[in-house]
Amino acid sequence: MLEATIKDFAEQMEDPAVSAAELDPAGVTGCWGPYNRVIKRWLDFLLALVFLLLLLPVYLVVSAAIAVESGFPVLYRAPRGGYRGRTFRICKFRSMVQNADRIGGGTTALHDSRITRVGGFLRKTKLDETANLLNILKGDMSFIGPRPELLRYTEQYTGTEKLILEVRPGITDFSSIAFINLDELVGSENADEMYETHVLPKKNKLRVKYAAEVSFQTDCKLFFMTVWKVLQKIYGLFIKSRHRQGEETER
Repeated sequence: MLEATIKDFAEQMEDPAVSAAELDPAGVTGCWGPYNRVIKRWLDFLLALVFLLLLLPVYLVVSAAIAVESGFPVLYRAPRGGYRGRTFRICKFRSMVQNADRIGGGTTALHDSRITRVGGFLRKTKLDETANLLNILKGDMSFIGPRPELLRYTEQYTGTEKLILEVRPGITDFSSIAFINLDELVGSENADEMYETHVLPKKNKLRVKYAAEVSFQTDCKLFFMTVWKVLQKIYGLFIKSRHRQGEETER
């Protein structure tokens, strides 16, 4: 019976006509297990403590670079929908100009003018998200889990989408890997509209997929997949930079 349910759920995941809200909730079992409810939190706390100590020098350098270029604060704090519907304030190293939320929309567009020079580097290398360790230590987030979403989106969850909130939001999951180049997908115009229409429905299905499959094995797999994808992205940026330098030299 369980195998049949899991098979049906997998088929629904592949069916573009089935939305995240319409997925069979019987196939979402991982989020109710002891790993997600208890074990995962203790692993997160211990690992976050270790990484915070190791990355302290990096934090100091990044903070200084942000402060020199665009002043304080160096951290971006904004409300997000959290575990079991609780609102929390996400911690990220600020990659945009001050008061960026008042200048533009909630989705970062391609070549977004609000991104600072330091912020561009932080975003490309994902260093801006290392400040999420503070949220993980506090218990608002996990290393692996759906990226924290704006309240205006989480408050609209219906049906099976609500099970996304039964796992702690995290730094990476299936949807983060699938949309690692999100700014390129939403383009430079009407970024919010593009995100809500073409990206958000697919991301939510992948977020439900994580809630269904959350386990130690799944988290390890997603961790290494994310590291590989980030390294590929950094290597691609390096090659593009070398190519541009070569073209400028020829001129």
